[in-house]
Amino acid sequence: MSILIKNGTVVNCESIIKGDVLIENGIITAVGTNVKCPDGNVRVIDASGRYIMPGGIDPHTHLQSSFMGVETADDFFTGSKAALAGGTTMLIDLAIPEKDDSIIETYKKWRSMADSKVCCDYGLSVALTTWNPKTCSDMETLTKPEYGINSFKFFLAFSGTYMVDDGQFYQGLRRCSELGALAKVHAENGHVIKARQEELLKKGITGPEGHIQSRPEALEEEATDRACILASHANCPLYVANVMSKGALRAMVRQRHRGKLVFGETVAAALVLDGSHYFDKDWYHAASYVRSPPFSLDKKTPSVLVDSLASGQLHLVGSDHCTYNRKQREIGANDFTRIPNGTNGIEERLSVVWETGVRCGRIDPMQFVSITSANAAKFHNIYPRKGCIAVGSDADIIIWDGSATRTISVKTHHQASDMNIFEGMQLHGVCVMTILHGIIVYENGHLSVEAGNGKFIPLPVNSPYCFATIDVREKQRMPKIVHREGDLPYESSSTESLRLGRKRSNSMTATASTSTSTSSSIKSYLSSYRHAE
Repeated sequence: MSILIKNGTVVNCESIIKGDVLIENGIITAVGTNVKCPDGNVRVIDASGRYIMPGGIDPHTHLQSSFMGVETADDFFTGSKAALAGGTTMLIDLAIPEKDDSIIETYKKWRSMADSKVCCDYGLSVALTTWNPKTCSDMETLTKPEYGINSFKFFLAFSGTYMVDDGQFYQGLRRCSELGALAKVHAENGHVIKARQEELLKKGITGPEGHIQSRPEALEEEATDRACILASHANCPLYVANVMSKGALRAMVRQRHRGKLVFGETVAAALVLDGSHYFDKDWYHAASYVRSPPFSLDKKTPSVLVDSLASGQLHLVGSDHCTYNRKQREIGANDFTRIPNGTNGIEERLSVVWETGVRCGRIDPMQFVSITSANAAKFHNIYPRKGCIAVGSDADIIIWDGSATRTISVKTHHQASDMNIFEGMQLHGVCVMTILHGIIVYENGHLSVEAGNGKFIPLPVNSPYCFATIDVREKQRMPKIVHREGDLPYESSSTESLRLGRKRSNSMTATASTSTSTSSSIKSYLSSYRHAE
């Protein structure tokens, strides 16, 4: 069946027009005014007073993943159908190796988990939690078209599990640069965090409040600055994931002003929430907000992050969706370091950005599309196939009512978690229809999905939005070699000059010694003269 959407406001990252969109065989075949309806089986949809936008692309999810042996509440089925209900048609999940697993084995594991369950399209990023020759070789394999990986993530936190040291990080960055793969980083100082955790536990602080006290903003800022500097020396574009604090934002912006290739992602929850929840008297409530980096204690931070999206200092919003149920979080009842880290956002992401940005007049609809869809497509090198409403693009489209509202509730959300950190919030901006591959999968609150209907989307390397200047920068950073005469040790004109220089130096030392002796004699004579007077 073909679909003709008429009379809407078509929004792309660089344009807004009043018009129509025609979809045939899963592809957009016409965009403009007065698009004619083709013959045959066609559904005509009136989008008057509503926006027609590219489906959202969530660049940061953790579905069917595990933390300290606890698997997330949402698997690829429940998580991806929740995404569709919120207006997201593609997600990029992070494949994290278990101990001793190769990154190729990890990739295959994630594909086997996702392919049979996922309802929306998806791509993968792969975490590098160790560094050795096999990892270096496997990275090249994964970047081949048949595997479709174009980004690798590094953790500077989670000491003893995921964290890499600076040397490993640098080597990984250099390899990413060689392969044309985008490097992503979780920036916190893991060594100091571990030390602070031990200090707090010794003082009897075992509750969720210990989580944020062990991870002050300064540790996110320091690690962000360090990551940007190392990436610059490695000549590698850097994607800073989950920027949660003003300090980390400052560090990233400071490096961008110096010409570094740095891109910033924040998460939807950080635009509306702060760290006061960690001190709530209800343990379950406080524990449900445990994530890393944590929410900021500075209540001005959410507004600053929104302003940074509006000004282009931050480039996109992910969900960092990683959910756990109340019972699962109880594993950390007596030790905050054991509380599974993660919060929700895959379903609420677009509405949160609309409420905090567009509704308040700080972000226009074109920026909204950039932040929630187009930039993710550009960085992952699938634009304009995804993240764009244009002839030839995939028919992954949402119809959006900007004035409608919805109240977030665990009772009505489509996720598997029995907790929702946005509980009770009323948000403007509602997805009334989601179209995936030219098929309506969500309409007026009703999902029509089947497990496995989503597709794996290979992500090509060398995105021009990230790597266009890399070759020039590489030439500028080439190390210089000085060619010298003969074999060492050897005598040359310069060696002779050095030898003569040493003689002159010794002569000057002797002169200085004589001068000092003479000066002492004069002082002695003057002293005797004054005494005689």
